[in-house]
Amino acid sequence: MAETIRVLVSEEDVDKRIMELGKKISEDYAGKQVHLICVLKGGVFFMCELAKRITVPVSMDFMCVSSYGDGTTSSGVVRIAKDLDEAIEGKDVLIVEDIIDSGRTLYYLIDILKKRNPKSIHLCTLLDKPERRERDVKVDYVGFEIPDEFVVGYGLDYAQKYRNLPYIGVVEGLE
Repeated sequence: MAETIRVLVSEEDVDKRIMELGKKISEDYAGKQVHLICVLKGGVFFMCELAKRITVPVSMDFMCVSSYGDGTTSSGVVRIAKDLDEAIEGKDVLIVEDIIDSGRTLYYLIDILKKRNPKSIHLCTLLDKPERRERDVKVDYVGFEIPDEFVVGYGLDYAQKYRNLPYIGVVEGLE
């Protein structure tokens, strides 16, 4: 049986907010180069759109860090499936994530990256679920604060489905 998807954030609202985030990041990094680190797989849709809207020089790298598997809740076990290709020492790093809920994955990732001596490290997420937070992570740029519902679209998936939706939706009927 196919799941039903309810639109939570429209494609137009997502586009508008990414444009606003790109402008703010460009202002904050004026005169600098920002090194974007995308957390795969979900973050790639957001990072590509965000990078197009940042007006300062941008470089990019990718990591695959996971605590989910195919479920709808974090397993609590964080693992690195793909590490960075380049050193980040001395760089102004901006981690780009699709969603932050418990904060465990990002807490772990930021700790690892800080040990690699970047000049600065900040965090940008498309979606934030602060009511689910178990670990304190400072989110510098937030697209949307959302309620504690399981969401898909714009890179977010349910068992590898729905990443390609151009909006953020809630999968109805999941238990």
